[in-house]
Amino acid sequence: MTDTAVSDDHDLQALLRLMAWLSPAFPVGSFAYSGGLERAVHDSVVRDSIGLNDWIAALIEHGSAWNDAVLLVEAHRAGTDEQRVAAVAELAEAVAGSKERHNETMLLGDAFLSAAAAWPHAIFSMLPARTAYPVAVGAVAGAHGIAAEKAAAAFLHALASQMVSAGIRLGASGQKDGVAILARLEALLADVAWRAAQSSLDDLGAATVQADIASLRHETQGTRLFRS
Repeated sequence: MTDTAVSDDHDLQALLRLMAWLSPAFPVGSFAYSGGLERAVHDSVVRDSIGLNDWIAALIEHGSAWNDAVLLVEAHRAGTDEQRVAAVAELAEAVAGSKERHNETMLLGDAFLSAAAAWPHAIFSMLPARTAYPVAVGAVAGAHGIAAEKAAAAFLHALASQMVSAGIRLGASGQKDGVAILARLEALLADVAWRAAQSSLDDLGAATVQADIASLRHETQGTRLFRS
């Protein structure tokens, strides 16, 4: 086998792993969370597919999803430096803006690491006992030789897909409009993934106050479909 063929085979294997880890079928339980979207629909902040599109775009470009992408890349760069991994894991837990947001990122991280252990690697023993979701994805992706930009893009796309799915279940959008949202967000997802791949922890920061308030208000909401 030529060097080019070996490289192509490795890239294909890496792509397959990334697709598996961030597919809706991967047992992380992300379907149980809306990241505050349920409250936003309840309060008529998000009323239709246009509002859903704008809500998701804002989170990706200026909100918690952007911060997650930055944290993912930092964990990816940390490699096998246990102190650096521990530091970004601690930071990721600290920047969770609400109780539900904290529970969401930590429980998804636990579930991801448990399932991803089917692809053994020493990185699992280097991660803290409890690890936030973006840090878990970034560390494991880096350990398996997946480029940071590709890992960030796949992570953000999975997050957007989950929010579209939640929006459909909440009646804010139909399935056809939901697919159209993903198509419209494609360029933004690519751009944010590229910017995240060049980022540092100094680039952390969010400006989505309504989303943060919705996440906090969801904690006391009576009837709910989602855990956040």
